[in-house]
Amino acid sequence: MLSLILLSYYSGDRIVKAYQKLSEILGNEKIPFELIIIDDGSKDNSYEIALKLEKDYSNVIAYQLSKNYTSHYAIFAGLSVCNGLCAMPIVDDEQQPYQSVVEMYRLWQNGEKIIIPYRVKRNDGFLNNFFANTYYKIINELSDLKFPEGGADLFFIDREVVDILNSRIHAINTSSITEVLRLGYNPHFYAYERVKGTNAKSRWTLKKKIRLFKDTFFSSSTWPVKVITFLGLFFSLFSILIIVFYTYIRFLGNTSFWGENMPGWTSTVVIISFFSGLILFSLGIIAEYIWRIYEEVKNRPGYLIKKK
Repeated sequence: MLSLILLSYYSGDRIVKAYQKLSEILGNEKIPFELIIIDDGSKDNSYEIALKLEKDYSNVIAYQLSKNYTSHYAIFAGLSVCNGLCAMPIVDDEQQPYQSVVEMYRLWQNGEKIIIPYRVKRNDGFLNNFFANTYYKIINELSDLKFPEGGADLFFIDREVVDILNSRIHAINTSSITEVLRLGYNPHFYAYERVKGTNAKSRWTLKKKIRLFKDTFFSSSTWPVKVITFLGLFFSLFSILIIVFYTYIRFLGNTSFWGENMPGWTSTVVIISFFSGLILFSLGIIAEYIWRIYEEVKNRPGYLIKKK
């Protein structure tokens, strides 16, 4: 059985349409499935629609999170309650064709443990494309993750991977796709073309995107700490040279260097300002890691599923 985790946030009637299309496509292919609807704290009637669908169909289960946690935490919640031998989160905007679910299911039957779908090209406007491509290039270059060209958000995984995510991964200050890619298993990258005519407005605000970038970057990369170490070593050696230089000027009475009189106050202010800024910047990066350690130590859940 395939577990499909439908990420619902102000979805409304799109939930019903998604189920009907999936039921038709997977039914024709004789693929048994369950649809787990995870409502991510919607304030409209989305959850009531999901409960009605659950009542009408035996292979539908609806849950609601205690607040809006964003889609990656909704994915973790769905994985924690799914029952299939394979699982995949899906969205209700149909930008990824549902027929691709069948093709990935066949790849799974042939032995693939992790399948990562990605769009062949992005058509989100110049600015959105620029920032998205830049984001994935930074992650690929400065972390131990390797996203496909254009990036990816969703995945199709085997039960073995689901159990690892449920039992070994603490779903806080991270993203589901990050943890899936970090597991290895030689993921299969599956390219698809975006369905034309689907212009659903993204519900990812700038604040949520910035948080996702920070969670993904700091949970998968130690590059900033290594840079701080390198800068500390470099500027320590540089400061030694400065000390030798000014000692030479002070004790040998050579107050003119390259034709310039050097009384000392300008260089002192510049050096103190530069190193103060560098120290504060370094402390800010270290604080990001320490804050995440603190959150892990508190061992609070990354999401809460409300009881019915």
